[in-house]
Amino acid sequence: MAATVSFSVPSSHGPRTVTVSYERTGVGEPLLLLHGIGHHRQAWDPVVDILATERDVIAVDLPGFGASPALPDGLPYDLSTVVPALGSLCEALEIDRPHVAGNSLGGLFALELGREKLVRSVTALSPAGFWTGAERRYAFAVLLAMRNTARRMPLPVVERMSRTAAGRTMLTSTIYARPGRRSPEAVVAETVALARAAGFTETLRAGTTVRFTEDVPGLPVTVAWGTRDRILVRRQGVRAKQIIPRARLVRLPGCGHVPMNDDPALVARVILDGSR
Repeated sequence: MAATVSFSVPSSHGPRTVTVSYERTGVGEPLLLLHGIGHHRQAWDPVVDILATERDVIAVDLPGFGASPALPDGLPYDLSTVVPALGSLCEALEIDRPHVAGNSLGGLFALELGREKLVRSVTALSPAGFWTGAERRYAFAVLLAMRNTARRMPLPVVERMSRTAAGRTMLTSTIYARPGRRSPEAVVAETVALARAAGFTETLRAGTTVRFTEDVPGLPVTVAWGTRDRILVRRQGVRAKQIIPRARLVRLPGCGHVPMNDDPALVARVILDGSR
């Protein structure tokens, strides 16, 4: 069942309160799950039950996405704000250095949490930040097109399209290699989440200058990339391995940009193996 937690973060205008929606289930060492831009915590639903047999799983809606409200006025959606806020979230939930797994934007946040030594291991699935300028512009153009389409489509049309495999493919084939596997309800919910994401525009703007260029020493790091990623092409995984030489680089055959739905068993095993 979803819950919310509020905590204070510093700003140039004094302390501000951030509220985050999350779901927590399972037993074992804590594992924080971070979704990508425009998505929501339900992106992890295909793997949560598997992970929860061995981990205390905390799936969060990032600020300004899903059920989490936007950041307070004056707080930017950049790494220097969101990453410490995620550290404060862990403190509020009384989680001491969890394992973390993130997808896309969430993968970038996970790596930054690792670099700041706020977590005990990192698994990054198609993380942002290892792009060239041209690759970033392409990815952002795709994301903007997805967002604009989601905002223009009336809900009854989305619901009608979601009822067929062909319709689900039209709605989600950019992020899933096997979109027909996603349930109609999930497709509707994530299309609505993308359309309503209060933090989308500011997060995308903050990402225009982001490049991940530093190693993440001193803790286990796994970087995994779907072979059918249509947003962040898989050669970026090779760059990630060059920048983080001790990282385990894993290939996810037949998976798209959001691989949890395409091969839940494989993705769950990669996360569990990476969080020992």
